[in-house]
Amino acid sequence: MGKGKSKVWYWLGGIGIIIILAAGSIGLYLRSWIYSPSLVNTPEEKVYFYIPTGSDYESVLYDLDTLGWLKNVQAFDWVAQKKGYPDMVKPGRYELLRNISNDSLINLLRSGKQAEVELVFNTMRTFEYLAQVISSQLEADSSSLIELFRDTSGMEAFGFSPDSWFGMFIPNTYRFFWNTSAEQFVKRMKVEYDNFWKGARDDRRKEINLSRNEVMALAAIVQSETFKVDEMPRVAGAYMNRIRKGMRLQADPTVIYALKQPGIRRVLRKHLKVDSPYNTYKYAGLPPGPIRIPSLQAIDASLNYEKHKYIYFCAKEDFSGYHSFATRYTEHLRNARRYQRALNKRNIY
Repeated sequence: MGKGKSKVWYWLGGIGIIIILAAGSIGLYLRSWIYSPSLVNTPEEKVYFYIPTGSDYESVLYDLDTLGWLKNVQAFDWVAQKKGYPDMVKPGRYELLRNISNDSLINLLRSGKQAEVELVFNTMRTFEYLAQVISSQLEADSSSLIELFRDTSGMEAFGFSPDSWFGMFIPNTYRFFWNTSAEQFVKRMKVEYDNFWKGARDDRRKEINLSRNEVMALAAIVQSETFKVDEMPRVAGAYMNRIRKGMRLQADPTVIYALKQPGIRRVLRKHLKVDSPYNTYKYAGLPPGPIRIPSLQAIDASLNYEKHKYIYFCAKEDFSGYHSFATRYTEHLRNARRYQRALNKRNIY
């Protein structure tokens, strides 16, 4: 082989090596784009990324970039394009670990495998407030929730009336997907309501001869009378004694509800004149439905009320939140006067 040819092969070999090295470098570089950790500067080891319903790939990329979590936006975009993610965007709440790679991150987002939300709500007085609490935890906005809460045809479809509607929403901790709609939330609450009343609770309410709505109505009154969980069964027992004797419940919270004036701190004689089926000073028996969403504790206290002979009770004058109970009206009057004097001292009229 001549010297000229040797040089050609020498240079070709060198170029080949350079190409191989360059290809290897590019391969390693692209591999790092795919498999190296993609998140940086996240506030915690684990963060949650939210993709609203109707989002497209551009909005997902923009949100990730705006959050400043991506180590390399170009790398994420390249891998996303190669894996076809722009055509597979799914809404939801996704749990991202700091050391997740672009490959794993995009696989997660493509799969739609969301991290569930532990949705919590407790006792409350209005559907407006319930809508605020739910919309702060799910994608459903408060206006769409309120619209459904006020939809009488929807209530009837679930077997409820405007009076009994509060009773379908059982306070608890539930697991939801973040992108749950208002309609899906209400349907789920009906399922939870049915499950709540299966078995022992339904058997118990039959034993005490109350309908589900009546249990919820009683529980709502108990809830309004005391937030002391250990006292709830005793308060429920006093009301059950009145029901059994055919007495009027004379529950102040029902009067306040009838007046639609939740700010009233002291029920006076003038307030008792309101003509409403919720005025238990005027009408005997339980009101048409619950005056609020009662807590689980109040519901169970009403089902498993304390058996005693108390008929009367009023708040203690020490403002501890507990009550003084009595079997005789004269004894109750003494308790009531002590409490009224305490109110007067505090200028609560």
